[in-house]
Amino acid sequence: MEARCLRLHTKAPDAQSVRPTLETLRLARGPDDVLVEIRAAAVNPSDVKAAIGMMPYAVFPRTPGRDYAGVVIDGPHALMGAEVFGSSGDLGIRRDGTHASHLVVEAAAVVIKPANITLAEAAGIGVPFVTALEGFRRAGMPRPGETVLVMGLNGKVGQAAAQIATWLGARVIGVVRKPEAYAGHASGAIDVVVSSEGPVAARVMALTEGRGANIVFNTVGDPYYQDAHLSTAKLGRQILISAVDKIVSFNIFEFYRGRHTYVGIDTLALSSVETGDVLRELAPGFQSGHLKPFPIAADAVYALADAARAYVAVLSSSRDRVVFDPNL
Repeated sequence: MEARCLRLHTKAPDAQSVRPTLETLRLARGPDDVLVEIRAAAVNPSDVKAAIGMMPYAVFPRTPGRDYAGVVIDGPHALMGAEVFGSSGDLGIRRDGTHASHLVVEAAAVVIKPANITLAEAAGIGVPFVTALEGFRRAGMPRPGETVLVMGLNGKVGQAAAQIATWLGARVIGVVRKPEAYAGHASGAIDVVVSSEGPVAARVMALTEGRGANIVFNTVGDPYYQDAHLSTAKLGRQILISAVDKIVSFNIFEFYRGRHTYVGIDTLALSSVETGDVLRELAPGFQSGHLKPFPIAADAVYALADAARAYVAVLSSSRDRVVFDPNL
């Protein structure tokens, strides 16, 4: 199969300088693989960061892209013609990825798309929802009666974490930087705390009658590190997925006296098959409507030939889920 693929031959100095070429490559399917005709592929911040050298293990040349949705056109009989979606920690980073017309990936990595969502919506599920669920899987899944504090509520991982937590019956408090309502779907009410309006921890403690949050999902990192620490309940868990400055002041005494647990999540460490296992755990939530994919705006869908503009949009903090349509 000859596929049209974006190609990055070397790292760029910044996002504005990323200039992928559009090339034709021949793909070969192994006995345990499927060939997917890609109908949509999301662009994640990690895709662009890898292109500008912020992921030291990213290899060049390569086709970028981690998330995808499409139709199986070659592979095991049971999967032929199936609409599938998936994501990966190695696709687009350590091997050729999804920003292409076709993809070869392990059959065990693809997930059957729920009938009630579109292929474009399915392509946008990947990295944010995998990151959120993997954080909860590692820290302990939210339970009814527990409080989950999401720092960076309206980011894509923040919204995914809020959706999963409310689906599982937990209460969610979300932190935003400026006054705004929660932007996503939820299966329950969400309390919003605005960090620019006063001490976050004091507000969280007031909302929880002094107990704090059982789980703190810190999607931002060090800017919220101290607020997250002070907002964590006894025996609470904090999930960290990002950093601006890598070094923080760590109070060992308060950490062990609070019997806290810190969990670090890096979904780039997950293989395509491991990522597929996470998505299969999420699929029933999308089938039931308790989880909903991010809306895909028409002006956030790009042709592969317009990749440079799409990458800039992602790193300019666009609220839209940016997606490639290889058929444009």
